[in-house]
Amino acid sequence: MNRTLEIVKTIYEISQLEPMEAPQVALAGRSNVGKSSLVNCLGGRKGLAKISSTPGKTRSLNYFMAHPDEFYLVDLPGYGYAKCSKSERQKWAKLIEKYMADNPWLKAVAVLIDCRLTPQKLDIEMTSYLRHMGIPIIPILTKADKIKQKDRAKIQKQWQDLLQQDKLPLLVSSKTGMNREKLWNILAEAAQE
Repeated sequence: MNRTLEIVKTIYEISQLEPMEAPQVALAGRSNVGKSSLVNCLGGRKGLAKISSTPGKTRSLNYFMAHPDEFYLVDLPGYGYAKCSKSERQKWAKLIEKYMADNPWLKAVAVLIDCRLTPQKLDIEMTSYLRHMGIPIIPILTKADKIKQKDRAKIQKQWQDLLQQDKLPLLVSSKTGMNREKLWNILAEAAQE
């Protein structure tokens, strides 16, 4: 199946939030985890989401319509970016919180985790917050092309145990396209829940 993404709406302020009446799966992750690269990989083209060597490029909620599945993939601002003001970070946090709290269309959040790193406090806090909110979590381990094959299973198991989930987190690579179709299927299935 040929799946594509189309940018539909960009939101910078809470006042711009409005009901987007279609199932939604959000993408969350630390700055520099590769969210924009993954959006471009899923969409099958560069430039769909802006990529920068400087973390924290995504400063808005970006709604992408997934075709032909017809759900929104919502790219959230990265968390944990230190090179912007505290007030700017708080503004993003409030925007994300408002989006998640008042959204009956949100079906799940795909939490992107850099598989090269030991479990980070901010990732654990995000998954705890989502669990507290009762929002299903889809753990995705990014940059899998950058670690050895033998280390992949270990990090998957570590995160499976931390999140107390039945399934192993999915390993992906935006660079090589590793597990692109599997990820599409997981996201589309979550949107139908």
